[in-house]
Amino acid sequence: MSAPLLLASASPRRREILRGLGIAFDVHPVDIDERALPSEGPRAYVARVARDKRLAGRAARPAGAVLAADTTVTVDGEVLGKPASDAEACAMLERLAGRAHEVLTAISIEFEERAHDEVVVTEVVFAPLDRSTIERYVATGEGRDKAGSYAIQGIGGGFVSRIVGSYSNVVGLPAHETVRALVHLGALAVWP
Repeated sequence: MSAPLLLASASPRRREILRGLGIAFDVHPVDIDERALPSEGPRAYVARVARDKRLAGRAARPAGAVLAADTTVTVDGEVLGKPASDAEACAMLERLAGRAHEVLTAISIEFEERAHDEVVVTEVVFAPLDRSTIERYVATGEGRDKAGSYAIQGIGGGFVSRIVGSYSNVVGLPAHETVRALVHLGALAVWP
């Protein structure tokens, strides 16, 4: 890459994953409308939001590679985004307790007028949780800015009894798929 990758995201978790992969990058958070469109399913939703973030990042840096991503949690086909309140966080965690849900992360990468868009899905299974455990967790504030109201890389990881798929996807950026796409597009000539 002639210039560092532009990460069109404010997510500290995505920065941490890229740093861990040894990929040089600059950060340029973008501000787009992340509301779901009427009748938009979860996959279409995260793919559109990631693409819109990439396009906004491209406008900020006309050359070089741009990476954007969006992560959401779904259960019963419904998107569980970031909670608007502690009460909403409790309600989300009650829905997730004792059952499986999916975490979807869309990545959208552009380099030299070629783009790669992909949605990665990981199944996460929560152990049963009682109301007092949920309330204590919500009070920590850890899940306030997270889709589904929890962080697998923090205290919330103690709720997870099993995952099927990419752990880094649940954190917010699927490492393998991101590296593979950057190499495929030529944005990373050699890795590692």
